[in-house]
Amino acid sequence: MKIGIIGLGSMGKRRIRLIKENFDATEIFGVDISEDRRNEVNNLFNITTYESIDLLLENHKIESVFICTSPLSHSNIILNLLEKNINIFTELNLVDDNYKMIMENSSKKGLLCFLSSTMLYRKEIEFIEKKIQNSNEKIAYRYHVGQYLPDWHPWEKYKDFFVGNKRTNGCRELLAIELPWIIKIFGIVKKMTIIKDKISKLNLNYDDIYLLMLEHENGCKGMINVDVVSREAIRNLEIYSENLHIFWNGTPNSLEIYNINTKNREKINLYKDIEQDSRYAKNIIENAYLEEIREFFETLKSKNREPRYGFKDDLYIISLMNRIEGI
Repeated sequence: MKIGIIGLGSMGKRRIRLIKENFDATEIFGVDISEDRRNEVNNLFNITTYESIDLLLENHKIESVFICTSPLSHSNIILNLLEKNINIFTELNLVDDNYKMIMENSSKKGLLCFLSSTMLYRKEIEFIEKKIQNSNEKIAYRYHVGQYLPDWHPWEKYKDFFVGNKRTNGCRELLAIELPWIIKIFGIVKKMTIIKDKISKLNLNYDDIYLLMLEHENGCKGMINVDVVSREAIRNLEIYSENLHIFWNGTPNSLEIYNINTKNREKINLYKDIEQDSRYAKNIIENAYLEEIREFFETLKSKNREPRYGFKDDLYIISLMNRIEGI
């Protein structure tokens, strides 16, 4: 399979590395307008790169493309590639620009539009989902996710990539990462209350901390706190009911469940091998990124198989975020 990686920043390089290391029957080509990035990727991975999508398609018959550019550029790239009968894997879009047209065109042509939602592929989330499905109780939860924005990409200024843009701001991205699994596990939102503020001196034109109180249609209730202020990168989750108590700090070795009989917390080990990139926070692991790539390729083989997370799912998540003023 000939694959194009559009956008050779941190996520584009991650996708290239994972595909090269785990999928032999692929040939990868890169696209980026930056000559420095093209040269860097050529040196790192020894792949051919181009400065435009048109040049890539003129030289190679590409079957699938991974779109790893900034979110506001995604919709036009997707529509262009669908017209050329190319299957799509896209990183988070954060906005729903042209979604109706994208869904209509992909359906009409029988092409796959696969959306990244990496947390859905974490083994901890899969474990939590099964526990809650088997509990038959109303569940309560609290969840804090945050990291100081200048630490997200320490190799570049935070104003120089998409989180500096109010439409695709850092708090919005955190919610776009977390809400898909929260909605999948706890259900559709019936009521939402929001508190927000700017508590840092970061040069941002948006609030840097949001607290959401959610009431789900099935009776579950929770509080989500996302921020771009926390100096230590944090992902801290507690889920509880009368007969269930789960704790997770976001890392592969921090999942615990409370044993009601022994009155002790028990560690839940779900991974044989853990792959991490030292440039990122310790609660970010490469395993889930690999699993969603694997699912994309498997979905391509099975034409009748729906993606785990698609544009229709994302429309609902974006509609929730759009209800939050300023995000």
